[in-house]
Amino acid sequence: MDREFWHDKYPASVPFSIDTRKYQSVLELFDESIKRYAAKPAYSNMEHTLSYAELDRQSAAFAAWLQQHTDLQPGDRIAVQLPNLLQYPVVVFGAMRAGLIVVNTNPLYTEREMVHQFNDSGAKALVSFANIGQLVAKVLPQTGVRHVIITELGDLLPLPRRLLVNAVVKHVKKMVPAYRIPGVHALRDVLRRGRRLSLRPHAAASDDVAILQYTGGTTGVAKGAMLTHANLVANLLQMRVQLGHFEPGGEMMVAPLPLYHIFAFTVCCLGMMEMGGHALLITNPRDLPAFVKEMKRHRFTAFAGLNTLFVALLNNAQFRQLDFSSLKMTVAGGMALTHKAAQEWESVTGCRICEGFGMTETSPVISMNPVDAIQIGSIGLPVSNTEIKIIDEQGEEVAIAATGEICVRGPQVMKGYWQRPEATAETIDADGWLHTGDIGLIQPDGYLRIVDRKKDMILVSGFNVYPNEIEDVVATLAGVLESAAVGVQDAKSGEAVKLFVVRKDPKLTEADVLAHCRANLTGYKVPRSIVFRDALPKSPVGKILRRELRDQ
Repeated sequence: MDREFWHDKYPASVPFSIDTRKYQSVLELFDESIKRYAAKPAYSNMEHTLSYAELDRQSAAFAAWLQQHTDLQPGDRIAVQLPNLLQYPVVVFGAMRAGLIVVNTNPLYTEREMVHQFNDSGAKALVSFANIGQLVAKVLPQTGVRHVIITELGDLLPLPRRLLVNAVVKHVKKMVPAYRIPGVHALRDVLRRGRRLSLRPHAAASDDVAILQYTGGTTGVAKGAMLTHANLVANLLQMRVQLGHFEPGGEMMVAPLPLYHIFAFTVCCLGMMEMGGHALLITNPRDLPAFVKEMKRHRFTAFAGLNTLFVALLNNAQFRQLDFSSLKMTVAGGMALTHKAAQEWESVTGCRICEGFGMTETSPVISMNPVDAIQIGSIGLPVSNTEIKIIDEQGEEVAIAATGEICVRGPQVMKGYWQRPEATAETIDADGWLHTGDIGLIQPDGYLRIVDRKKDMILVSGFNVYPNEIEDVVATLAGVLESAAVGVQDAKSGEAVKLFVVRKDPKLTEADVLAHCRANLTGYKVPRSIVFRDALPKSPVGKILRRELRDQ
């Protein structure tokens, strides 16, 4: 669809086009924000706050240590495997200031997933969490990682709270199994030593890769989406104008979504930083009583979440009693927002939810509901400077209101997949259009709607789950002849994995299959239910028909 089609579709508050090159890089944005908002709070977690000035000092110390105590060079990859803690922004921005490419890594990954991501990215360094130190120790010999930095939960908290938190986690809750990693560095020691060093400023080019964000893309095995400084800067600026007016240095966003997920990183890290905002990091949003207790301490103005989280909070009596008088923006992404959750959220908080649509490969936002022109059930209007078209199976553009595959072109579209030119060419065509693999339509008023998924991807609580990966893991279990994984509707997670198995060994049990999956797959990928079949439906050429299984 010609971009001009949308020229008169935006509300007056949203510009048709913007200057997406306002900053040369994420580092230029960082430098401007820490100078402008030095005394303002940047991040809070576990009742402690880092100001922008302190974030500057701590991240500079980390960067200086990397430059002078390792052999890492600009462009090398560093894997960061942390939950939402104050350590995360210190490490990520510090790594970028040293010129390194950040590889965001889920701390819930299994050994198999960690080995793949570390080796595929060529990561030479790793910052990880003491709670999974035992697993890290097991994984390292299988990778090229040479420098390991470990942090404990309370490491950036002040005394005596730091000692108390770390002692309770380790000795009372027994959440830190013993581990041994030769040559490991403690993050606190790294920062202490780094504070005595001088940082050599790194000037990043706009086309330099800032982050390798792993995703299945639209097919198969996890691939690293190369997100450049220009991609990230463009997308945060695109989102900012879509979300309405904010007071510079006066906003606070509740951030329960994991920062290693690109949606939370762009919204809660970069978006808040650009406006001098304050991000309240929630380490474990599943602990609802603690989550709500933390929110009660603050007058938050914004909230970033997804459908399953909204539903869980709305079913918590203490959450309903919070003071929402300052809340003026709630943004949803990661999975489809149900009408029921949207309506109940507005009823309880007095704030409407702005739903959007995106992919890891687009940094991530493609479209979003403007804060003052929300259509529940739609994924909004294309963000500024973004082209959208809908195509049929032959690649021809379809008419308004007709369904087809959503394609996108804009400054937020990734550079490509890391060291996978063929996969890049399959996803981004010669004219620069990224084929999303999602089926949708453009309404006459310009708003977009998602209809279905072109591929067999399953979306569990906002995370992409790919049947091929699950089936490959299950195939390594003795006693399995073949299997097929499909997505089924689930009230809690949006979708859940259902696995159909044909047994080779009649003694194979559901417990056997589940134990194997839990040992080799992150929790959200583990099948919720398993069904044994004598045979699976197949096409004439022998392809398993997952859609038929779903329909059944």
